Amino acid sequence: MDISFKNFKLGFGILLLIFSCTSDPLKHPNVVLIIVDDLGWKDLGCYGSTFYETPTIDRFAKESRLFTNAYAASPVCSPTRAAIMTGKHPARLNITDWIPGMKTQNPKLLTPEDLYELPHKEFTIAEALKENGYKTFFAGKWHLGDENFLPTDQGFDYNFGGHHKGSPPGGYYVPYNNPMLPDGPEGEYLTDRLTDESVKFIEENKDNPFFLCLSFYNVHTPLEPNKEFIKRFEAKLTNLREENIPESIPERDGFTDIKQDNPVYASMVSVVDKNVGKLLNELKSAGLDENTLVIFTSDNGGLTTLRKKTSPTSVLPLRAGKGWCYEGGIRIPLIIRYPKYIEAGSESDAIFMSQDIFPTILDLAKLPLYPKIHQDGMSQANVLKGDTVFVRNTAFWHYPHYHGSAWTPGAAVREGDWKLIRFYEYEETELFNLSTDIGEKNNLIKQHPEKAKALEDKLVQLQLESNAQLPTSNPNYLEE
Repeated sequence: MDISFKNFKLGFGILLLIFSCTSDPLKHPNVVLIIVDDLGWKDLGCYGSTFYETPTIDRFAKESRLFTNAYAASPVCSPTRAAIMTGKHPARLNITDWIPGMKTQNPKLLTPEDLYELPHKEFTIAEALKENGYKTFFAGKWHLGDENFLPTDQGFDYNFGGHHKGSPPGGYYVPYNNPMLPDGPEGEYLTDRLTDESVKFIEENKDNPFFLCLSFYNVHTPLEPNKEFIKRFEAKLTNLREENIPESIPERDGFTDIKQDNPVYASMVSVVDKNVGKLLNELKSAGLDENTLVIFTSDNGGLTTLRKKTSPTSVLPLRAGKGWCYEGGIRIPLIIRYPKYIEAGSESDAIFMSQDIFPTILDLAKLPLYPKIHQDGMSQANVLKGDTVFVRNTAFWHYPHYHGSAWTPGAAVREGDWKLIRFYEYEETELFNLSTDIGEKNNLIKQHPEKAKALEDKLVQLQLESNAQLPTSNPNYLEE
């Protein structure tokens, strides 16, 4: 899609809005998308955490459909966020690393040059909803470009706090040092502020259909205790029974935490839970909760694996974490509520990718799909309505970069219960059956060479179809 086509679509949408102005403006649902940065698959009570406390989100899950096989489009943030916004795979967008990525000294492989912003030519979910009469609002982490590539350049009417930084430059308390968010009073907490701005937007737009994207900076580093909750978890930690198990286990050149016992991180999870409750309460008090589609998710797996021996969280039984194409780096929480269509308290083991969010929103809102635009996304509306025939059987991840978690360039593909991971630097391939080995402990490549070959061929096919850029050998590499 080029810019001229994008402008044509926008103009056509305005005409549609003019012709439909006499109809009920609330015939389509409001849409609330909540993205928590770096939230791991096991970081919520409803997903099995016993140390962290998320009573509000747990209650929300009982009103919703919870996905056990939901995946981020990438093991790092910017590519996943681009996939959510566009319905395209990060490889097709050529946004395959967090922006601007990590520079590696003496790498064995030269990694592809990818983009540092989401191009204007890309048509986003915000633009699709806006051209159908929605007010659009963004608050929090953007990480898809700086000036001229901000949320307001990609279909959002409002932007509070979204800019090019991936972590809060001033930390979580005032001063924020954020060019897109004026400082509040002394002692104000960033997550509270972003939610307050979101609540204000709902109050001012409750008579119009709206799309609200609340993209928390929590629980991304810097780890900074939330003053409201930290003492609770410090006390909880001292009361935990000591167990004779290590804090971490080796993962190639890194270490993976195997305990959830960080009170600072726990306090940051709790403040997210509190603010999700504040937002949901506003929807209810405004009489909008029955006609609002609410999607709660994360942008990648939890930060469990680093070159040092301690990390903020653990997502056991999943292997590794953020930055890795093992399950711990890509499997994420996903909870979706829409009372008109979704059975409360239900679960699904359907494979659901970040890029599926775009067409699923349009489908549930009874709006036209744009298959040539969100070409890698699949509408999961029927799955949300209870259909047991799943729309997606295959998913792949392309992360051809080095990462501070000790990941080296590689890629992965899942088809059914089988998953293959390719490590380019090590020239190794691993094969797992997730139905019996969710922790990816048993490499079955020697027992099932035909399956490995079929999956590797599938991975190459998917990479070619999406024009994925691969790493190349570094001619100046000096072996240590």
